Amino acid sequence: MALGLALGAGTAVLELLGTVVGGLALLPVLASPRGRGAVLRPLAAAAHALTRLERARLDRFLGVRLPGVHDGAALRYLAARWPLGALGGALVGCAAYGLALGAFVFVGWLITDIDHPWLVSLSSLGGFFLVFLSAQGALGVVALEDGLARRFGPSHADALEARIAELATSRAEVMDVVHDERRRIERDLHDGVQQRLVGLGMLLGRARRIRARDPEGADALLLQAHEESRRALAELREVAWRVYPAVLDEGGLRAALETVAERSALPVGLGYAVERPLPRAVETVAYFLVSEAVTNVVKHADATRIDVQVTLDGEQLSVRVTDDGAGGADASGSGLSGLASRAAALDGKFAVDSPAGGPTVVRAVLPCA
Repeated sequence: MALGLALGAGTAVLELLGTVVGGLALLPVLASPRGRGAVLRPLAAAAHALTRLERARLDRFLGVRLPGVHDGAALRYLAARWPLGALGGALVGCAAYGLALGAFVFVGWLITDIDHPWLVSLSSLGGFFLVFLSAQGALGVVALEDGLARRFGPSHADALEARIAELATSRAEVMDVVHDERRRIERDLHDGVQQRLVGLGMLLGRARRIRARDPEGADALLLQAHEESRRALAELREVAWRVYPAVLDEGGLRAALETVAERSALPVGLGYAVERPLPRAVETVAYFLVSEAVTNVVKHADATRIDVQVTLDGEQLSVRVTDDGAGGADASGSGLSGLASRAAALDGKFAVDSPAGGPTVVRAVLPCA
């Protein structure tokens, strides 16, 4: 919290300067709508960038998670926030001074000959009491930061509308993923299993026609037909596995991921740190995230090894797939965007970090509550 308030004091300086400079720049053009627009456009762009920085600071250091400041209120929010930033910085400075005072007199007592120990004790108590008061004040500043950001943020109705739009988008994306999966399954069945079954029927027909005049040739054709039936059965199992693995129901997520590692053409290291059962929807999405990410690496990454880490932190399941390939993965491609849609369906977060030259890291965080 102290670091967040200290950073807030730094941004308060920028906000104060922006408020003063913006006000002075607007004075000559107050009567001209075109002039006001010319001045406000760059100010608004800078205000939006600084507002995004403030949101990240509030989220990361102060635990304040907000939907964001309303588009038309960024300038007014920053103009109203800088006094709070200065107050927060002052409180952090007071806390640091009190801590230094309390610690200094203790150290001085140990290394020097002090004639008035009661003064040392009172000074130390005063310093630590200043730390206590500063901490209480810091809590108040955090509450004020929260209230101010909510005051300039979207209304409850706006937040609901944004949430509805987000859910509608994620639902449409999930439907697109489902349709893509259906088309892929149809292609697998048509181009793979169906063709093998057609070949199997032709072999059996030929064996039946020549059985009377060429028993040995018929036996050879029957042997080929038997091998073809085995291949067709193997492909059918593969398609069924991609649709939904039965081991996920029988053995749980860990067993399903171990099977993915065993079936992969590349070595896969699996780290699994989940000590309790997960909701079925979360297990299903986590499985397909790992399975499809591993498949993408095998097909496109030119990698030699894959590492999968699945951990549970409170009510959030973290999934991480790392490979040592060439990097440069396109997060907007059909494969990775489908994974992002699966995570979004559960209100999860999805990210891809794939610099040129690698490594590529695919991360997903899925809520389990």
